[in-house]
Amino acid sequence: MSLLRLDGVTVRFGTRAVLDAVDLEVAEHETVCVLGPSGSGKSTLLRVVAGLQPVDAGRVLLSGGDQTGVPTHRREVGLMFQDHQLFPQRDVGGNVAFGLRMRGTGRAETERRVTELLDLVGLPGAQRRSVAALSGGEQQRVALARALAPRPRLLMLDEPLGQLDRSLRERLVVELRELFGRLGTTVLAVTHDQGEAFALADRVVVMRDGRIAQVGTPLEVWQRPASEFVARFLGFDNVVPATVAGERADTAWGEVPVPPDTPEGECKLLVRPGGVRLVPVAEGLACEVTGRTFRGDHVLVLLRPADGPELEASCGLRAAPEPGERVGVAFDAHDVVALRD
Repeated sequence: MSLLRLDGVTVRFGTRAVLDAVDLEVAEHETVCVLGPSGSGKSTLLRVVAGLQPVDAGRVLLSGGDQTGVPTHRREVGLMFQDHQLFPQRDVGGNVAFGLRMRGTGRAETERRVTELLDLVGLPGAQRRSVAALSGGEQQRVALARALAPRPRLLMLDEPLGQLDRSLRERLVVELRELFGRLGTTVLAVTHDQGEAFALADRVVVMRDGRIAQVGTPLEVWQRPASEFVARFLGFDNVVPATVAGERADTAWGEVPVPPDTPEGECKLLVRPGGVRLVPVAEGLACEVTGRTFRGDHVLVLLRPADGPELEASCGLRAAPEPGERVGVAFDAHDVVALRD
């Protein structure tokens, strides 16, 4: 059953449609992450669901109920923002208890719930600590506990880890996914960080100019971007015009093998870097190595052929050629994707 449904939601700022007839569903206990460049409409979408932004057309439904005219504090949604927005005059316990006190929850139940949540987020016994004395990661945990305290039917996160350093983000996103799974929380999150979204989400929504460009599991979106926009947004640059016939495509890089189910005709072709194999010059497309970028467990090698756009290849640390070397390139059909536009 869908806990959240957006039907044709449109928001205009002047003549510009910031959200353009958006349809989206989020199931009970599902985590959905919305990705997109600045100005794509992702934060406006979150504000619409929260009741902070009125719509010009369409409906927001929570558990089947139309939220038109329902104020934010009656929608039973939890909000967590990038800057946490903790109350500096309150200690940790006072921040976590805020929503419970607003609802008139009794003192004993409030104290029990605060203790439970601080244990869950890894801050046991922190009730009397000053929020000003907390690290960024600890403040993030307090903000999460505060958002979860009233048991919202939908938790919404706006760039929740955006102000933290990369190593801390990577650790916390794993903890968040485990926590949401344990609690059965339904989550709608907005982020610009692809790694964060793909690690946290059950489904990913990619937005462009107020519309949804693609929806799918992280694996589906990564393996099969729906368009050139999505491919390039995900960081794939090996895109070239092509004409597909059978299991081959004619491109500026020569013939490229394609999967058997690829539609014939003109298209744009994506070759993921893992599908660009380095072979002896005589056995493939001749290229010059123009650069290398270290990516932790592999090296991204930049290649310049005599004709056509440059290519990126993913190589093992020991196998990566040096800049200035000449290599041949062959392509693996498994990593080739025909794009819609």
